[in-house]
Amino acid sequence: MSTFHGLEMAKQALFTQQSALYTTGHNIANANTEGYTRQRVNFETTTPYPSVGRNRPQIPGQMGTGVEAGSVQRIRNQFLDTQFRGENSLSGYWSTRTEAFSRMEVLLNEPSETGLNASMDQFWQSLNGLATNPDNSGARSVVVQRGQALAETFHYLSNSLDTIRGDLKQQLNNSVDSVNSILRQIDDINVEVRKLETNGLVTNDLYDRRDLLIDELSNMMEISVQYDESSAGAKDIAQGVATIKVGDVVLVNGVDGGHSTVSINNGEANYNAVEKLVVTDANGTATIDMPPAKEGSIAALIEAYGYFEGTEIKGDYSDIIATLDDMAYQFAAAFNEVHQSGFGLDGNTNRNFFENLASSENAAKLIQVDASIMENPSLVAASNDGISGDGGNATDLADVFYDDLHFANGEETSIKDFYQSVIGKLGVNASEANRMADNTAILLTQVQNQRLSVSSVSLDEEMSNLVKFQHAYNAAARSLTAYDELIDRVINNMGLVGR
Repeated sequence: MSTFHGLEMAKQALFTQQSALYTTGHNIANANTEGYTRQRVNFETTTPYPSVGRNRPQIPGQMGTGVEAGSVQRIRNQFLDTQFRGENSLSGYWSTRTEAFSRMEVLLNEPSETGLNASMDQFWQSLNGLATNPDNSGARSVVVQRGQALAETFHYLSNSLDTIRGDLKQQLNNSVDSVNSILRQIDDINVEVRKLETNGLVTNDLYDRRDLLIDELSNMMEISVQYDESSAGAKDIAQGVATIKVGDVVLVNGVDGGHSTVSINNGEANYNAVEKLVVTDANGTATIDMPPAKEGSIAALIEAYGYFEGTEIKGDYSDIIATLDDMAYQFAAAFNEVHQSGFGLDGNTNRNFFENLASSENAAKLIQVDASIMENPSLVAASNDGISGDGGNATDLADVFYDDLHFANGEETSIKDFYQSVIGKLGVNASEANRMADNTAILLTQVQNQRLSVSSVSLDEEMSNLVKFQHAYNAAARSLTAYDELIDRVINNMGLVGR
């Protein structure tokens, strides 16, 4: 064993404690850095002396040769990461659903003094007023105004829902752009990780950046993550390259390299619904089924905006817009049928009150009072037989609000009851979304707290480590001084006795 072995051992101890102090400082500096995982230096004893061999010295046992910094490792639990990302996908889905329903509820705003229900009530009241005073021009003008107000309420609701649906489409496009940006960044990090791990390095800060991106991606899509060894030269604690999938569709290929691009296909016939999500890579394209699983904000946006189910368009906003169109069409047709059987003050019959609608498509946007009646309210057919003072047909027109209509979903009920059921279903769906959003948020917080308890930086703990490593460093320095004094005694003082 070398005479300077003690010096080397003390020096190695100094360097090792110093690396631990640097790592502790790195932890403290990043205590508030989003996504940062605390790190520790793994101390390892160096190879003892003597090693196994035929010519080894005959001593009772091996002597320790000191310590070295074996590696710097992140303190992270992969199981908690997987659990967090699953809950994050659910939370992203339900929170987005809640937001979409909330905007719909604010718009429809029932019961209220300005909603569709109130407009129908006011129109119905004006018809009853006309029935009791059919020759009064003021009562006729009120009927025309209330009828047009009802039509404009349909216009407002349909156009506003279309505007929100357009916002959802833009939000969906932005989310897809974010997904593609994240996939590109993860692939770039995989490339860097492969280069560094091949040289035996452990890229902790790159791992943190990648995990943060994966966490963000999990909020938008239901993903699975697999880590593979980057090279034969990588250390055992190296995380490796990440492969990310949605179902069986690969988004980032960690093993072979490369990433896919996600895009939206709206189909050729209609641009108000998503036909499929298209994933394109170097080998071609794959599609994700519609609607996606109920996880991730993108799935919620698609369900709110609209999607193709076979040849039919489904979705929260598509459904409510189609429902309003059906209501406007069925009501206008039934109202016109009764109006055609009555007589105006000019003695003529067979006249529509509302403009004729060819179909239910866009009916809520197109419904309006006939232009001739708007100009001349005396044409309102309030009489059954054309006799002055007869308001029987006005009563029949008011009864249309309570007559059973045949709606597209198969229901046969009055327009008022049908609309109440629509509002009721919206309330139930919104309530369920709120409840699920609250539940998933609680679970997400619990898992996140568990994860932070393992991975986050505790300043109290780091300060304790700082003191511990500082004392160890000081002790190593003191031992270095002691070895120096021993060697100085040998070199400068031995052999001087008797001189």
